[in-house]
Amino acid sequence: MTGRLYVLGIGPGDPELMTLKSVRILGQVPTVFVPKGREEGSSLALSIAQKAADLSGKEIIEAYFPMKKTRASEAGDELDLQWQDTVKAVMERLGRGIDVAFITLGDPTIYSTFFYLHNRLLELDPAISIELVPGVSSITASAARSGTYLGIADDRVAILPANYTGDLHDVLMQFETVVLMKVSKVFSNIVSTLKTANLLDRAVYVARAGMEDEKIVHDLREVREEDLNYFSIVIIRK
Repeated sequence: MTGRLYVLGIGPGDPELMTLKSVRILGQVPTVFVPKGREEGSSLALSIAQKAADLSGKEIIEAYFPMKKTRASEAGDELDLQWQDTVKAVMERLGRGIDVAFITLGDPTIYSTFFYLHNRLLELDPAISIELVPGVSSITASAARSGTYLGIADDRVAILPANYTGDLHDVLMQFETVVLMKVSKVFSNIVSTLKTANLLDRAVYVARAGMEDEKIVHDLREVREEDLNYFSIVIIRK
């Protein structure tokens, strides 16, 4: 008998936004895999989950996922080895009949670290039992916290990584709402494009939505260098 893998979206940062189902599963499984962005750092996802669920006595396994923009098929040798180590650790426990949870920030189907592992797991065992449990995404949390609605009636909504290589100006013209994720490294370029499109006053900046140090700025001209954060979003609503 093999174990079951649960991939839990634990929301953007506020532990009260974790679903009842995620909390229940965390209470049941003996092993929890937690992603983190730095080898020497701690896991943000784990710190959130611990505030909503009792993880004492459970096997906690950290999985290092560098915060780099890459597709699974484009990963380098070093990254691939790190992901393979996690895959092997998951499969070993499932093979012993142990149920496992893999927690991920936000929702597991939206730019999630887990999908770097998904295909590798299925290649090893196509019959593996994987259940994706949705969570509140940083997109909807940021919209709610800033008082912005994303779409109504026949509105078109675009969600893009901020490093999107196409023409942002064209996207802004084609969609009523544009959500740009992880904007810190290209923030000045975004501001410049919004000025050109006369949409600077239609944008809001949200960093670390739902966390204790959340930052919401409705005038992008007032965003300072120290306000910029990896977990950040700009929402443009025409």
